[in-house]
Amino acid sequence: MTTHNMPINPTGGTLKGVRGMMLTFTDDPFLRDESQCYKLYNDGLAVIQDGRFVDVGEYSDIEPKYPNLKDIDVHEDALIIPGMIDCHLHYVQSPMIGSFGDSLLDWLNTYTFPTESKFKDKEFADEVARMFFRQILSQGTTSANIFATTFATSVDAIFEESERYNTRIISGKVLQDRDLPDSLKDPNTEGSIILTEELMKKWHHRGRQLYAVVPRFAPTSTPLQLQLAGELYQRNLDQGVYMHTHLDEVQSEIDWVTRLFPERKNYTDVYDYYGLIDRNSVLAHCCIVREEEWQTLHRNGCGVAHCPSSNLFLGDGEFKYWEAKNQERPVKVGMATDVGGGTNFSVFRQLGEAYKVAMLQDHSLNAIRSLYLATRGAAEALHLENTVGSIAPGYEADMAVLDLKPSEFAAWRLQFSDDIFKKLFVLMTLGPDNNNRATYVAGRKVYDRDREQQFLYADMTL
Repeated sequence: MTTHNMPINPTGGTLKGVRGMMLTFTDDPFLRDESQCYKLYNDGLAVIQDGRFVDVGEYSDIEPKYPNLKDIDVHEDALIIPGMIDCHLHYVQSPMIGSFGDSLLDWLNTYTFPTESKFKDKEFADEVARMFFRQILSQGTTSANIFATTFATSVDAIFEESERYNTRIISGKVLQDRDLPDSLKDPNTEGSIILTEELMKKWHHRGRQLYAVVPRFAPTSTPLQLQLAGELYQRNLDQGVYMHTHLDEVQSEIDWVTRLFPERKNYTDVYDYYGLIDRNSVLAHCCIVREEEWQTLHRNGCGVAHCPSSNLFLGDGEFKYWEAKNQERPVKVGMATDVGGGTNFSVFRQLGEAYKVAMLQDHSLNAIRSLYLATRGAAEALHLENTVGSIAPGYEADMAVLDLKPSEFAAWRLQFSDDIFKKLFVLMTLGPDNNNRATYVAGRKVYDRDREQQFLYADMTL
């Protein structure tokens, strides 16, 4: 449903304003003239009511229209952007982020599977979910597409904490019934689908929460589980349910899939055969993709998550944005941290890594295209482009406030850059850990770097 250009409700809640330099995207700069793909307000004002933007523009144009607007947060030496969107990460891998890597498959067996096995304990899952949200909110991430793990406790924990902050997330129970430890394996294939459906009914469209059918990746699901997962996805596609998995990350994984499914044309065809490729499908990595696979993803309107930090850390394939954004069959692409393969929780810091990945292949990424991938582009990849990812009337009022003076050196360095996009590229490259000053979720400031109590649940904020 398209939500933009909604009129203000005169009987609605109290008005809230956020003022400062403001950037939002309106189109895809990989496919259009970059200068026509964004709006930059040098002294912008966003007016918020009932969790949504009702008006946005230059302060001098907007403020006179709202004489009753008294509550305005002013952010100087900063850039206000839509809340950043993480298209793929594993909250359950937060306890093992930064673990020594060898190959992807060895890393999974040595660190990932033992860590995820602990999430059968709800108290442990709750602790990790609390820490996870503090990390992403402090980095300006307001929406995310999140892997849980096998156990219902891991799903409940992440959705419960998301509800407390009122963030918009996508998550779901991971389906995996072979080729991993018994402590993590689904004990019964049919039972794993029944549990998935129960969790879907509990959480999908509960507030801002959205549910995904999540086969980990093709090798860890039997053909029966993939078949049943595809049937469940197709039955609920019209309700906005997602499918989230991994695809073509590294050659050893692709070779494994080929051995397990020799009758299928390629890795993407495995998912397509079982009904898992459709308009709400989101596939992470996509580093080593054949042309016929790109065509399948384009034809079905799938979203792809670019995970540069993770791919560099694990020495996987290198994502080729120029292939994904082929003008003749463009695919929707958004940025992702892929924690714990990724080495930090910041979508913004991923942009500097994405530049390096591109440069390794004789391409580059500028700040305009990069910020698009972190905001509107990511929303498009998650099929939420009419809901989040933009600062515009009718959209949910999620924002990040990027500090243009996060350190003494950064402030000194930025004086030698003469426009905002050059400044942003410097910050992307330097990657300061404290570059996000504040985070708004549905119009409420749930994180403030300079506030005594930095994190506040949505019902605790003004």
